[in-house]
Amino acid sequence: MLELEQEIKRLVIETLNLEDLTPDDIDPAAPLFVEGLGLDSIDALELGLALQKSYGVVLASDSKENRRHFASVRALADFVSTHRTRS
Repeated sequence: MLELEQEIKRLVIETLNLEDLTPDDIDPAAPLFVEGLGLDSIDALELGLALQKSYGVVLASDSKENRRHFASVRALADFVSTHRTRS
């Protein structure tokens, strides 16, 4: 799971052009939105598309579960590890 968390950290940095951060700068348990990285809804859309492209996961735009899945890098890794169709 640690390797997947590192992959997702790199994906977040690359997808959202967070050039001033390294994967080690991101706490896997820290919130991604508001506090923590301070991401917004546009960032969530971009990140969702990147996760779909990289891992084949599908995030329904109207799902109430998305907030839980996007809570942190660790939550995303849990979601991806359970739902991915690609490695």
